[in-house]
Amino acid sequence: MSASQPVSDLVRVRAPGKVNLALRVGAVREDGYHPLATVFQALSIFDELSATNAAPGEYRIRVQGDQAHLVPEDGTNLAVKAARLLAARNGGVDRHGVDLTIRKTIPVTGGMAGGSADAAAALVACANLWAIDINPAELQDLGAELGADVPFCLLGSTALGHGRGDDLVPVLSRGGYHWVLALPDVELSTPAVFRRFDEMNPDADPPPPSVPAGLLEGLASGDVQRVAENLVNDLEPAAISLRPDLADLLDAGREAGALAGMVSGSGPTCAFLAGNEDAAVRLSGALSSLGLCRAVRRASGPVPGARQVA
Repeated sequence: MSASQPVSDLVRVRAPGKVNLALRVGAVREDGYHPLATVFQALSIFDELSATNAAPGEYRIRVQGDQAHLVPEDGTNLAVKAARLLAARNGGVDRHGVDLTIRKTIPVTGGMAGGSADAAAALVACANLWAIDINPAELQDLGAELGADVPFCLLGSTALGHGRGDDLVPVLSRGGYHWVLALPDVELSTPAVFRRFDEMNPDADPPPPSVPAGLLEGLASGDVQRVAENLVNDLEPAAISLRPDLADLLDAGREAGALAGMVSGSGPTCAFLAGNEDAAVRLSGALSSLGLCRAVRRASGPVPGARQVA
């Protein structure tokens, strides 16, 4: 497929946010990264990215939607970096150009990989816009250069991650899972949460603990209760240490009927697993009435990764 002939003048791609059903963390390495063992699940909370051709060498972006003011509209945006990286490896950044528009729904700095989802969407959109012949594995390799969560946002569904979280193996998962996401009116920096983890765990082993076997067994059998009993996030104590009010929000969700609740990734989003859709509706209403967070959303999973929709 020639990179000089666009498939369409407009390409739209949706990419999902994620929740870590398990996030086990090892001691920081010399390169500054923490080795991880994690189980990702992609959720039905999406950012949508639109891409149109621009003059060669021009890479522009607009961000709309929830918390758009928190997202940079310049070359530091991960979606722009993704477009430029793809161009650099396929003819050069001066051969291609793109105008990107992102409509945000995934929380910004919320521990749900919103920036990584945008980067994944940009890779898929620009590959189609510029008619670049590239397979999913090659896209994931490019994604890993941009951020540890980008390969999963491309893959989607449910997957086991090792290394930085970008060494992925799909996980058998039966049935659907209903989540209620409580979005606090605070931000948490991922590097700050990892630094606090290091402070709180000075004797952490270099390799991360294994993900719970019961979690993988519960996913394979579609046993929601067993999945709930095996949710774990090693970063949760660090996130709560930085934002103690998250503990109150987690307690409130559990008391309101959640099977389990945890901080999503590095936070501050709190994710509550419900037994079924009706239970999720009731839980969402209960949390909304408490005034402990700026918004409450329902989502289900697993869903596919970044996909073209037009």
